[in-house]
Amino acid sequence: MVLTPAESAELDRATQARGIPADDLMEAAGREVADAALRLMGGAYGRRAVVVCGKGNNGGDGLVAARYLDAAGVRTTVLTLEETFSEPADANLRRLEVTAVRRRPFSLGALERELARSDVAVDAIFGTGFRGVAEGEPAEAIATLNASSTPVVAVDIPSGVDGATGAVAGAAVHADLTVTFGAPKPGLVLLAGATRAGVVEVEPIGFPPDLIRGDLLLVEAGDVAAMLPHRAPDTHKRAAGFAVVVGGSRLMTGAPALAGTAAYRVGAGLVAVAVPERILPVVQGALREAVFVGLPETDAGTAAGGSARLDEVLGQAGAIAVGPGMTTDERTRGWIRELVRSSEVPVVLDADGLNAFAGRPEDLADRKADLILTPHAGEFSRLAAIATSEVEADRVRHVRELAARTSAVVLLKGSRTLVASPDGVVRINPTGGPSLATGGTGDVLTGMIAGLIARGCSPMDAGSAAAFVHGLAGRIAGDRRGDGATAVDVLEAVPAAMREVVAG
Repeated sequence: MVLTPAESAELDRATQARGIPADDLMEAAGREVADAALRLMGGAYGRRAVVVCGKGNNGGDGLVAARYLDAAGVRTTVLTLEETFSEPADANLRRLEVTAVRRRPFSLGALERELARSDVAVDAIFGTGFRGVAEGEPAEAIATLNASSTPVVAVDIPSGVDGATGAVAGAAVHADLTVTFGAPKPGLVLLAGATRAGVVEVEPIGFPPDLIRGDLLLVEAGDVAAMLPHRAPDTHKRAAGFAVVVGGSRLMTGAPALAGTAAYRVGAGLVAVAVPERILPVVQGALREAVFVGLPETDAGTAAGGSARLDEVLGQAGAIAVGPGMTTDERTRGWIRELVRSSEVPVVLDADGLNAFAGRPEDLADRKADLILTPHAGEFSRLAAIATSEVEADRVRHVRELAARTSAVVLLKGSRTLVASPDGVVRINPTGGPSLATGGTGDVLTGMIAGLIARGCSPMDAGSAAAFVHGLAGRIAGDRRGDGATAVDVLEAVPAAMREVVAG
């Protein structure tokens, strides 16, 4: 589970209402930070530490950490960016008076001197409620920490990272280790914040487990292993799942072939591919195992509509993927809209299938079957009629809103990929990387989702599992091919990625 800053604040309040004082929570948090710093230094003997404290509870956690480091035998200096602190942080400032901790007001020179002789630095400048851009002395402190070679332990979140979105609008600490409390925060698992956090350790510090509640979830390998279907010993090809891919056009023959093969790679027993009649021989040459359906086409070589054969195939299928390579021809767009509206099997809508609904997302709610949308940020922008920059500024909020508007599962591709249900649950996929930044990998993901739905997964689980496995396959392909990895390399790595997940 991932807790937003608002949910974390409510967790603090609810915990205190249970009779656990804020001072006890701060004490436990600071102790965990100190323990992490000691591990990072490899012990206390002959070690030095500098703790940079801002105002509020984050700074208070840093003050407690300084006291515990001193008690362990570490020569510790605290640099404070504020003259006064509120409770319970102020009480911890007073407690330093009976220790050997040296407290100094922050100055750039003082921090540079301390970093030059310290074995660890503790970043307790800003907490998870930070928004915007660091300015003044906090910005100087962040820049100086980043310029130093001294390892940094961040308290709850690296200072300068937006705790709610992961956005980094200005200077932000590059931590080696972040100690967070109760549960991860969005800023630690979403980019760009995740790139600043280093190793993330989650410590409970006394929160009652039943109070840790939220609807933002981080997908883990064990979750995916439980989602993936397994073939019974006596299964046959139709029982193993029948997926249909509708796509392609005269100039884009590869997309439906990639999607169809991907459905097979996640274990679908039978795949049908429906493409415009004249490109059928090309697609057949790229995908030998599938059943094929030729579609009537426009003068531009795009799909002009369905056929009795397609209706027959869909009547036997468990899922249909619509959109890869179909183009935005108006006649094709109209048929896509009708196909989605009338389909009686779950639909995976991607690429030009999404573009057929540009600016009219509410139309997607008028349908018979389950639906999962798989846009990247640009397709999301066109569908929802908002700027791409706005989408990227708060991906969680926007994916949640679109899922509600369309009554569909929405998978927003990117780093990190998010999967949202209409009831507001959002799953964060932690896998993936730059090896997926190549043409055709989105078609692979589409086919994987369709294959998993055909095998019996819900759209939410199919999207979550496919995104996780797809990201692992991208890593495997990148390890094998480097920057030259293609969508075919990712596709071929899917079985190995699935085995890795299942093996644990």
